[in-house]
Amino acid sequence: MERPGLVASDVDGTLLSPLHGVTARTAAAVRRVVSAGVPFVLATGRPPRWVPDIAEAAGLDGYAVCANGAVLYHLGQDRVLWQRTLDPVLLRDLMSALDDLLPGVAFAVERTGESAFDESVPQFIAEDGYRHPWPEGPEPDGDRSGMLTRPAVKLLVRHREMTSEDMALAIGDVLDGQVDVTFSTSMGLVELAAPGVTKATGLADVAERLGVAAADVVAFGDMPNDIEMLTWAGHGVAMANAHPDAREAADEVTGPNSEDGVAMVLERWF
Repeated sequence: MERPGLVASDVDGTLLSPLHGVTARTAAAVRRVVSAGVPFVLATGRPPRWVPDIAEAAGLDGYAVCANGAVLYHLGQDRVLWQRTLDPVLLRDLMSALDDLLPGVAFAVERTGESAFDESVPQFIAEDGYRHPWPEGPEPDGDRSGMLTRPAVKLLVRHREMTSEDMALAIGDVLDGQVDVTFSTSMGLVELAAPGVTKATGLADVAERLGVAAADVVAFGDMPNDIEMLTWAGHGVAMANAHPDAREAADEVTGPNSEDGVAMVLERWF
């Protein structure tokens, strides 16, 4: 590839180091991309409210594809431009089907309002029994009724005694076509979105807005929720620490996030 016309990067396990920060080398590489007039787009499973701190550390204020492609957020404007949602009736039906399919599951939903911190919208609701697989995270706050009052951008499905891979395989076999199923950790958590919603579809919208062809995009990722983006982009780059499926989908494997793998590639052009 010649110098890319757009750079897109996943956040956790990719742009961020294992200490969950943007290193000086990576931040410098991102600054050179932006200074050259090339858009740098975050493409993450995170909801908008978990993106501004990372963007600030990286020096970014443009578009961010959030919630695995279900939300397009503009950082500088603090504005949600659009969101693709699961309606409450579908959410209820999905929960019922998954209770039967995977006994012991627990659920949470992600929503977003018109901005990252829109207080008019309860943005994360989890039922009793739901726990994130990582140490930090909001506490559950009741039964499922609160999850079914308005559309959600993601349904999070948690099972403490299964891997995410096994969960995704089972769910995909039963709910194929009804939702898009992916995961960004192997620790018993899968994420369901509206059918056809992926990071690739969100990034394609950004590329169209900016007048950049997919062939001129370089994208970085590390987990199965990055696979569609890695294959859509003209040059998909997986991290050395990536899930095997993400490495298989990529055109290139760079160094791990612990060694500034994103910067290693960007320094060829910037």
